[in-house]
Amino acid sequence: MAFYQFKTTQYIPATLDQVWDFVSSPGNLKRITPAHMGFNITSGDVPGKMYPGMIISYRVCPVPGIRMLWVTEITQVREKEFFVDEQRAGPYSMWHHEHHLKPADGGVLMTDIVSYRPPLGFLGKLANRLFIKKQLNNIFNYRNHELTKVFGEFTL
Repeated sequence: MAFYQFKTTQYIPATLDQVWDFVSSPGNLKRITPAHMGFNITSGDVPGKMYPGMIISYRVCPVPGIRMLWVTEITQVREKEFFVDEQRAGPYSMWHHEHHLKPADGGVLMTDIVSYRPPLGFLGKLANRLFIKKQLNNIFNYRNHELTKVFGEFTL
């Protein structure tokens, strides 16, 4: 069974407090997710800040025309350093997403590491090669673009 990892980084010209306040708020997830994903939180009112053990459910459209439930649990939080979300129900056999923040000159370095396993064995491996990897890249490029709108462009 194939297992994959996707890693991306972004420099954000803001304080650690500002970036943490934004990325640790579940209410901001829709803002940084492409509209074509049809992302909507369905777990009702979510608190302003995530915490370990928090369960968040969404409706998402990972493939055009196919809407599905995605449930994640925030499994770890270290204030202003990192948090981890793991899929409990959804499109992947396994999904583990680490969000790391580190102070950098003039801002914050944000690193995301997504470890995942597509469903359906060989078909999932083929799907990863044909579109899952590309889709993850597009989603994170969109997120980087939206975070640049919020915080500005990082310049040295």
